[in-house]
Parts: sequence; structure tokens; C-alpha cells
Amino acid sequence: MSGAKRKVSNPLALAVLVLLYERPMHPYEMAATLRERRKQDSIKLRYGSLYTVIELLVKAAFICAKRTSREGNRPERTVYEITASGEAEMRSWMREILSTPTKEYPQFEAGLSLLPAVPPEEAIDLLETRLEFLKKDIEEIQTNLAQAKAMSFAALFSIESEYRLAGLEMELGFVEKLIARIEKDGCGFLKEWKAWHAQKMPRRKKS
Repeated sequence: MSGAKRKVSNPLALAVLVLLYERPMHPYEMAATLRERRKQDSIKLRYGSLYTVIELLVKAAFICAKRTSREGNRPERTVYEITASGEAEMRSWMREILSTPTKEYPQFEAGLSLLPAVPPEEAIDLLETRLEFLKKDIEEIQTNLAQAKAMSFAALFSIESEYRLAGLEMELGFVEKLIARIEKDGCGFLKEWKAWHAQKMPRRKKS
């Protein structure tokens, strides 16, 4: 089954199914568990979206309410559990995600495809700024992984951080080389690129 045909395709829904496969939970516990495990770094997590996803999963019969409880003056909390069809959906979804590459459309890739729209000097400046952000992100992930290792957490439970780190390090190397290539005309068309923006300059000044 492809992701486009799934009744619920939000990655947060998959996270909910996996959590409920572990044990029944109420929404607040789901969100707290995801945050405690730092999964919000990989899966976009908002309370409003979480409740919407839960409603969709209930409608699809992938999860169901197990019980509702109230503590003191707090609002009622509904504890949900995964159904047999929900477990089957989770397994199918995990197999698809882990086995089959899909075409994604990262914003940076889109920006690179339109790179000539900014002058080469500005492109270099912007890419150097990106380098600084990448270095900070890499340092943060390395620190978090080191802390997890010091606390004897199994690497399996932060493997997505290793994947993200590898991607950032790859991007860092690519951007560094791209800057050097632009400076040395390693991409070609540098003379025409500069001339084209020089022609656009009077128009920009008028506006």
C-alpha cells in the first residue's frame, strides 16, 4: 500500500500507532512520551495536530477508546488502544517507509534549482550563513548523542539522530564545496551570471 492511499498518512499518526502498540495511553501521555524521547526532532508534534490525528485514527478504526477517567478537577482523559487493523496498518506502514525510497521536495533543493536568481556574490554570502547554522545543528546533535551514550542509552533509540547527523554532515560538505566552486567558476556560467544581474541592477534601483 502506498502512502498516498492510506486512510491516515501523517507521520504523527504512525508515531501514535507505535506508542499504542507499546501500551494504551491518553493523548497527553503520548505527547509527553514523544517529547521525553526527543521524537519531536523527527516528527512534527503539536497538540492540535495530535488530537486531529487521533480522531482520524479512531474514524479509520485503527485505534479505539479503552476508558475515560477524571482526576480531581482536571478534564476527562480518554485512554486509547490500538486495534488489530491498526496494528496491521502500523506494520505495513513501517515496512513501506523503511524499504521504499520516496521522492521528497526539500526547500534547500528547490532553492538550489533556482540559484541563478540571486547574484553569485550574494549566493556565496547566503551559503556561508547556512554553513554556520549547519555547524550549530551538528554540534547540538553530537552533544545529545554523547549525553545519550554517557547515560548508557542503546543507540537504537536515537538512531534517527545519527541519520540526521549524517545528512547534515553531508550537506555541510556539499555547501563548502559549492561555495568554492562558485568562487572558482567550477559550476560554469559565472561570467554570464554576473552580467545578467548587472543588467538587472538599474531596474532594482528604480524600484
